[in-house]
Amino acid sequence: MNLINIENITKHFTDTPVFDNASFTLDEHEKVGVIGVNGTGKTTFLRLIAGLEDPESGTVTRARNLKIRFLSQSPVFPDDMTALQCVTDGNRDHTNEWTLESDAKAMLQKLGLPDYDQKAGTLSGGQRKRLALANTLLSKADILLLDEPTNHLDSFMADWLEEYLKAYNGALVMVTHDRYFLDSVSNRIMEIDHSKIYIYETNYLGFLKLKAEREDMELAAQRKRHSILRTEIEWMMRGARARSTKQKAHIQRYEDLAAVKDIRADKELELSSISTRMGRTTVELDHVSKSYGDRTLFTDFSYIFLKNDRVGFIGENGSGKTTLMKIIAGFETSDTGAVTLGQTIKLGYYAQEFKGDPQDGVAYMDPELKVIDYVRNTAEYVRTTEGLVSASVMLDRFLFPPEKQHTLLKKLSGGEKRRLNLLRVLMEAPNVLILDEPTNDLDIQTLTILEDYLDTFDGIVITVSHDRYFLDRVVRRIFSFEGGALKQYEGGYTDYLAAKGEQEKESANTAKKAENKPQATPQYANTHEAKLKFSYKEQREFETIDDDIAALEEAIAEKDTEMEECTTDFGRLNALTKEKDALQKQLDEKMERWMYLTELHEKIEAQNK
Repeated sequence: MNLINIENITKHFTDTPVFDNASFTLDEHEKVGVIGVNGTGKTTFLRLIAGLEDPESGTVTRARNLKIRFLSQSPVFPDDMTALQCVTDGNRDHTNEWTLESDAKAMLQKLGLPDYDQKAGTLSGGQRKRLALANTLLSKADILLLDEPTNHLDSFMADWLEEYLKAYNGALVMVTHDRYFLDSVSNRIMEIDHSKIYIYETNYLGFLKLKAEREDMELAAQRKRHSILRTEIEWMMRGARARSTKQKAHIQRYEDLAAVKDIRADKELELSSISTRMGRTTVELDHVSKSYGDRTLFTDFSYIFLKNDRVGFIGENGSGKTTLMKIIAGFETSDTGAVTLGQTIKLGYYAQEFKGDPQDGVAYMDPELKVIDYVRNTAEYVRTTEGLVSASVMLDRFLFPPEKQHTLLKKLSGGEKRRLNLLRVLMEAPNVLILDEPTNDLDIQTLTILEDYLDTFDGIVITVSHDRYFLDRVVRRIFSFEGGALKQYEGGYTDYLAAKGEQEKESANTAKKAENKPQATPQYANTHEAKLKFSYKEQREFETIDDDIAALEEAIAEKDTEMEECTTDFGRLNALTKEKDALQKQLDEKMERWMYLTELHEKIEAQNK
């Protein structure tokens, strides 16, 4: 059964066309993922389906007696309404009168909101978004419209929501940047591109393949049209006389071909590596702890970030991830321990939320400020691998063309503000990037470019993220907040899940053995502390690192000998100098790694004595 039918709609935002003669249909049980660059109209599309906005032309037809629920990015609740009331509001009818409250409480527990009586006015933006999500999911709607439903959910909540929506029996249209989530839940992809709508009857992985094929076909058709057009131009230039039907047909054909607009190549966000040189001392955390009142977030956390480290922090909402990032950045102080930053360390902090208080220097964006002035307040010029580049040029590379650079910040979409703030952070040329939920509100295209940039970033990346794909793509080590302590796992998110699965399996086997084993009455309490140990990769590296260092020292000595013998060939001497510098850089990094592994080995040996 057809639920929604959109035909030939046109819609503008100021002077920019959002939809131009676009069409779309939605049938029962379809789960549609909406994709497009920030600012292309994804949220506007959801509002058109919901009836919250109207097209300038065209029609939006909805089935009779259709129930639609819309989850917005920034939901609003009365300040004096309790969390439970926010979830049950508008969902009560004669069919669920006895079960609604218990269902609401169960969902609040799933979404990390156990205080049912807490007033909405005291909740954070993320908590209000989760309240709105619970309210939307509990509704008996024919269509759910979800705008960034995984924002402000930790990885465990996102997993739960994924399974919930896969089993959901109604129709679903969602805007999300979470690629694993999109691939798992959706059975249809709708792409908004240059004011047009493209439909792909597949999930996200299939969309990537079909989009590439579509673009190849369009480019092939364009090349063929250009070839025919050149032939027609040559005929016209030979002196066409419109005296016959055949000649008139030639002229008409030429005009038709010339009137067809070329496919515009997508302007991609460009990032060239911008960073400041880093010395030997990086970022060191020594026995850091933090509590709020009777609530302990984490205790006795120590870690030395190595050059080019890629570290991700995960955990339930409220476990202390953002607090730890702010302690590292110096915006908050720890209760115990110390954070040491090397003299050459330059931090770039990408905050999770934008604040409305001008006194908050973390991520304040003055709504009355122009885009160009917001960036110029950080730097008029920035040094890149290509030399000095102006703020205006960098904005253009970040998909803010000259005509949009004088737009006020209050007129930007949430995703555009996030992209602009990312530019501000990178223009500070940091060598340590702290990214707190960087994937929230960024479109998939921008995320892909950011991930490619981080591959070549010459510095340390520290990130908090619930985005499983982003963690798999970027990080090489994960710290998980578990019961007030941070536990280390090697690899990305998939590796973390595998390790957790093995641990749970071992725990279950141990518990089963304990049940079957006769128990003696213990005379003394038996306590076990978590033991330090090498990971498999660290063990292998420790066994070979001395040979690696010796090989590098020998290679440097050989370069010195070659340079002594090369006194007149300045071109060759310059090349040898660069080769030696590269080897010396590798040696410095190996020596730092050797110091870390040796210290860890000594601690393990002392522990085992």
